[in-house]
Amino acid sequence: MPSRLPSAPRTGRPRSAAADAAILEATRAALVELGWSKLTLGDVASRAGVAKTTLYRRWAGKNELVVDAVAVLFDELELPDRGSLAADIEGVVLQFAAILDRPEAKTALMAVVAESTRDEPLRERIRTSIVERQKRLVLEGRSRAQARGELPLEKDPTAAARTADLIFDVVAGAVVHRALVSAQPVDEEWAARFTRLLVGGLAGD
Repeated sequence: MPSRLPSAPRTGRPRSAAADAAILEATRAALVELGWSKLTLGDVASRAGVAKTTLYRRWAGKNELVVDAVAVLFDELELPDRGSLAADIEGVVLQFAAILDRPEAKTALMAVVAESTRDEPLRERIRTSIVERQKRLVLEGRSRAQARGELPLEKDPTAAARTADLIFDVVAGAVVHRALVSAQPVDEEWAARFTRLLVGGLAGD
C-alpha cells in the first residue's frame, strides 16, 4: 500500500530530540548490518532503546524512517568559501560523493528511490526531506559567485528558481549516476573535469 505522509502533530508530551537522533542512528546501523529487505521497525526500536510504538508515533513506516535517516547525512553537506565558483563546486561534489560512499547512504538511497517509483507520497517525502533541503547549497553558491562577479544577477525570481533547480539536478544527477549507477570513482580529477564542463559549457575552452 502507498505510504502516508506524516499526520498532523499530536498533542501531549513533546518529541525528544535525543530519541529521534538515536532512532535515526540505529536505522543507519541496521541498514549496514541487515540491508534494506531485513530491516524492521522492531529491530530499529531495539537498537535505539525505545518502544516500537515510539517509532510508529513518529513515522508511518520503514520507507519514511529510512528517508529521514538518510536526510540527516545530507544535512552534513557544507559549502565553505574556497575562493572561486569552480573551487566551491569541486568541494561540494567531493563531499557529496563521500556521503554516497557510506554503506548506509548507498543502501538506503537506492532502496527508497526504487520504492518511490510506485509510491508518490514517498517520492514527495524524498523531495521535501532531501532534495529541497539541499538546494540551499545551490542558492548559497550562486549568491556567492554573483557577489564575486562570476555569475550575472537574475532579476526574475521565477527564472532564478528554475535555474537553481536545473543546477541542482545537473550536479546531483551526475554525482549519483557516477557513484551509484556506474560505480566509478568521484575523485578530485573527475570533480575538476565535471566542474570545467559545468562552468564553461560544452563549447567552452
